[in-house]
Amino acid sequence: MDVVSDAISAVRVGQPFSDRVRVGGRWCARLDPYDGAGFHIVLRGTCWLLPDGGEPVVLGPGDAVLLPHGTGHVIADAPADAATVARAVSFARWAGESLPRPPRADGGGREVEMLCGKYRLDRSHAHPLLAELPPLVHLPGHAEGAPELRAAIGLLGGELDARRPGASLALPSLLDLLFVYMIRSWMAESTAGGWPAVLGDPVAAAALRALHSDPAAPWTVDRLAAEAGVSRPTLARRFTALVGRPPMAYLTWWRLTRAAALLRDTREPLATVARRVGYASPYALSHAFRREFGTTPGRYRNDPVASG
Repeated sequence: MDVVSDAISAVRVGQPFSDRVRVGGRWCARLDPYDGAGFHIVLRGTCWLLPDGGEPVVLGPGDAVLLPHGTGHVIADAPADAATVARAVSFARWAGESLPRPPRADGGGREVEMLCGKYRLDRSHAHPLLAELPPLVHLPGHAEGAPELRAAIGLLGGELDARRPGASLALPSLLDLLFVYMIRSWMAESTAGGWPAVLGDPVAAAALRALHSDPAAPWTVDRLAAEAGVSRPTLARRFTALVGRPPMAYLTWWRLTRAAALLRDTREPLATVARRVGYASPYALSHAFRREFGTTPGRYRNDPVASG
């Protein structure tokens, strides 16, 4: 596993979902803050997105927007004043198996077609790469690059249209790809984020790849430095400066984060979880887990949300 894949898998809960939305006339709909990440992709027409506490964004054909922290927002056919936003129809009124659709309305406005969806995330111990994402990531459709993102959008739109055989497997996989590609696009264009710089540094990136590929291995700073092809002091200095914590501290944090995800998502015995993340015994894992999470692995497994 690589850092981006691990960062997503550690916090993802359940299956993502998406729907193709077609709406015309005058409309204004609100999505309240939620535990997850949301996205909108405009296939046809234009609309406005008004994030809580942020500046309005106009979205045109091909534009994609990711709200990685579940920021509440309004989408509308046109710029909306405070009174219009206050009257926005709640998406929850159309709750069902797929994303609720805003109502069609007569008069004014052109029809807009979008892909909209959500990823449910457990943010109790999110990887710093995801925590660093801004409240809103706008990826203009006219921008050059990111061909894989455009391909994923096209494939996802086709699956939602036809509901073809095998869609129950294809859709979640395509949504996972979409999430990865949107994060990749942000990393490629980010000028302020620290983690694009981390993963662009050959020493830090090599060390992180090694730790994430086998977190249970008996890592030491010397062994990690050898993997990165540098001296121990060089590794310690560069890794700590870029990542924000020393290599072994990061490894401990990541092992416990992985343990939490395994406790949440599987019924594996504690001894198995301990071995998979590099602890010699359930007792050793429990001691470290309680120090990091403030609760025991058993209590966390029974109620991970409360424990977070």
